[in-house]
Amino acid sequence: MGSVTKNEDGFIPPSHPLKIFDAARREDRFLYACAPMVRYSKLAFRQTVHKYGVDLCWTPMILAKEFNRNQFARDSDFTISTTGVQPPTIVQFGANVPLELARASTLVAPYVSGVDLNCGCPQSWACAETLGAALMNKRELVRDMVVETREHLARDGWAVGMEKDMDNPRGRSVSVKIRVHDDLRRTMDYLDTVIGHPQNRLVDWVTIHPRTRHTPSTTPIRTEALEILTEKYSRTLPILLSGDVFDLAALPIRATSPSSTTIPDLATLTLKEEKQIPPNTCTSDSAAAEKIQPRPSNTNLAGFMSARGLLANPALFAGHPRCPWEAVETFMCNVARCPLPLKLVVHHVQEMCGPGMGDDKTALLSKKERARFVDFTNMADLIDFLDEKIEEHTGQKGGMRRDL
Repeated sequence: MGSVTKNEDGFIPPSHPLKIFDAARREDRFLYACAPMVRYSKLAFRQTVHKYGVDLCWTPMILAKEFNRNQFARDSDFTISTTGVQPPTIVQFGANVPLELARASTLVAPYVSGVDLNCGCPQSWACAETLGAALMNKRELVRDMVVETREHLARDGWAVGMEKDMDNPRGRSVSVKIRVHDDLRRTMDYLDTVIGHPQNRLVDWVTIHPRTRHTPSTTPIRTEALEILTEKYSRTLPILLSGDVFDLAALPIRATSPSSTTIPDLATLTLKEEKQIPPNTCTSDSAAAEKIQPRPSNTNLAGFMSARGLLANPALFAGHPRCPWEAVETFMCNVARCPLPLKLVVHHVQEMCGPGMGDDKTALLSKKERARFVDFTNMADLIDFLDEKIEEHTGQKGGMRRDL
């Protein structure tokens, strides 16, 4: 692990995530988050999206057991800034043993804002190891991991009192990221166990990806499930939505009046695919309600987390409908300071220069131009190519070679 940026008094304390949630709520805006993505949400990319409006950045999932035992795993899996911007960062761990998660969390606590337990990864290898989405069937185990992690952090002197420690420089958060079950009653039982008593809850917030373990990413998220869960739990803790966040002008949630939403009876809580509500479909009978722009004050959500949307457009949360050339330059300059393997950099740039995930499918480069990326064998040639294309497409001289 590297060392974080320091001032004369030592480490610059990370901002407590709940303080960031609170600031967004006071401004009546959503909090924006960069999702944990295997390989992709590395430091250079986190710095890039942070410049364009991301409030909280997740690391890729790190296996807690390996992290605890292997110095190489710690050095390769967890990178932080020593000279540039250190975005407010949440380390996501994959774990199935309370002590492993607790130990790994204490190792990263000096350098980050909080830790997050992955209960949502649907990949078969993770579920075979009782990690990720397999933990959706292990609610007591997840509760025990959260409790032991908080106890270990507190024992090491970290402030884990949630809202009362928002202004404490040693304040740290513990959160979970989940999926849903076909039968939402199981998800509610799960959340009741993991959150604990509303007046003495066990987690700072929850991120909900409203798909089941077996739902493909091509199927729209279950917005009806999300509305049911946020109505029930949003008064207890902040809730982030993960999934189908591709365009600020087309967020996958509708505005609602707090008094108009009620929790359905138990007979309606098993949701089938045919009951899915497409993004931006408003089911309110009120024509006026359909015109309300979603905001935290008229929804039950605290914010949005994006993965594929940010990969294609790191400036998504700055309001850009598609990736601007400026974001490509910013990413490449961050790579120069926080190096990544060439193949990974090429993949990032291919995503940014291709069609976006939102309604605007305009690409920075044509398919033929993007085909050139497979030919690059060194970073210098990639930079020269991008500088050339920036000048060709924008009329402005590319500055990556100069800045690097």
